[in-house]
Amino acid sequence: MKHSIIKICKKLSSALFLNTLLTIVVALFILEQNFSYKKIDNLNQSRELIQSLTNFNQNDEHLAYVKSTGTIDLLLAKVDQLKQFYKYDFVGKFIIFSQDEYFNDLKELRETLQNIKNLIKQYYTGYTENRQTVLLELNRNIKYFNKKLDNLYIKNVLYNQQKSSLIAKLTILLLLISIITTLLYKKKVNIILSDISFLISIHPTSRNYKTNTIEADTILLKMNKKSTNTIDKELIDPVTELLNHKGFSTIYMQKKNIKPENYTSLTIFEIKNFSNENKQYPPEIIQTILKKVASILGLYEQNTDIMARTAFNQFSIILSRPTKEQCFKEIEQIVQTLKEIKFKLPDDTYENIDLTAGFVIKIKSKSLDDSLKEALKILEFAKNNNEITIAQKRDLTDLEV
Repeated sequence: MKHSIIKICKKLSSALFLNTLLTIVVALFILEQNFSYKKIDNLNQSRELIQSLTNFNQNDEHLAYVKSTGTIDLLLAKVDQLKQFYKYDFVGKFIIFSQDEYFNDLKELRETLQNIKNLIKQYYTGYTENRQTVLLELNRNIKYFNKKLDNLYIKNVLYNQQKSSLIAKLTILLLLISIITTLLYKKKVNIILSDISFLISIHPTSRNYKTNTIEADTILLKMNKKSTNTIDKELIDPVTELLNHKGFSTIYMQKKNIKPENYTSLTIFEIKNFSNENKQYPPEIIQTILKKVASILGLYEQNTDIMARTAFNQFSIILSRPTKEQCFKEIEQIVQTLKEIKFKLPDDTYENIDLTAGFVIKIKSKSLDDSLKEALKILEFAKNNNEITIAQKRDLTDLEV
């Protein structure tokens, strides 16, 4: 059964998305744990502050009153801070749903502090004979406040245990998904890579290779498809089954007015590994390379395009696109694809195709032959400048132009 690259990629994308989502959730829970620790620090500080109110200064009552009210205000700020921490309590909000209970506890803390503040005011500024009664009520409220702090502390510890358990489960799930994804898709990705390597490589001994994906079969059929049956054989190059120089000119005259509003680019690129004068490889290797280049060009060819083998190691391409930039970008893609092709030498080593190109935008008033001469001149410039792969007219100096 053939695999589908599209289905594999979709499933792999979904698995990676789920993996990423779980990673984000675990990271948020770990971040939330940090605020849980800050909450515990807040509760400990609040306990120390409320404890300081049990020592009532009889020597300087005014100073004691100011300090006590200041302590209460600080405790009220601590309660507000506890409320702010709940913004990051994702487990409490969306899983445990402890928001109402938590806010009610904070409300009770705030009300108790307000009562303590009023009692302190009565203790220091009220009638002397009522002090003992006020002091008893004050101590009772302070004890109640401490009890509420203890309850909050215990609840926070229990919540942290639940969060830790949840984080552990999510981490295990994340690990399982990662392992399953790796084991399940590693083989499938290798199959895809094997098919791609076959499609872009030049290997005389790879003819018996059988593709394993539907898309590779489709591409192979397109690469092997003979679309030249309706064209005169005199216009076809027998090796690559592309157009020859005469066919290039003939088909251009037929297609040049299909989309007159588009820009027309003419590119000549030359394979530098061999030439008509320097046939350093066996004929079968050279023919295999030429056929592979032709098949790659066929993958990019559109209805308005013209592609031909116009010399022993040269190919010419005419593209018709809405913008000049689009013409050049597609030529860059074609050249990059061709440069990635490897072919096997007689000594069992591999070599990449090395090529250079001359690119021009064809002016409508200029003939095809003149444009070809201009492209060849730019190609020669590119061949003499190893840093340039695709040369344009602007790359030439005024003298060379």
